[in-house]
Amino acid sequence: MELIERITIESGKCGGRPCIRGYRLRVSDILALIAAGASNEEILEDYPFLEADDIVAALTYAARQTDRVVIAGAA
Repeated sequence: MELIERITIESGKCGGRPCIRGYRLRVSDILALIAAGASNEEILEDYPFLEADDIVAALTYAARQTDRVVIAGAA
């Protein structure tokens, strides 16, 4: 399984937001935990269904989502 395939989007789950492997754990939840200072080990301990590659997939997905050109409007 490629990393990005670990990210699933289902219209009836979490409001269509990207989740980890169909679980009700959003990519944004993983990012928030990391931003709050949680280590990968802590996240994996708190969410035993997660795998280390799920965290990497969430970071990869977020990086790809932010790699877009932003066109600023006239001020």
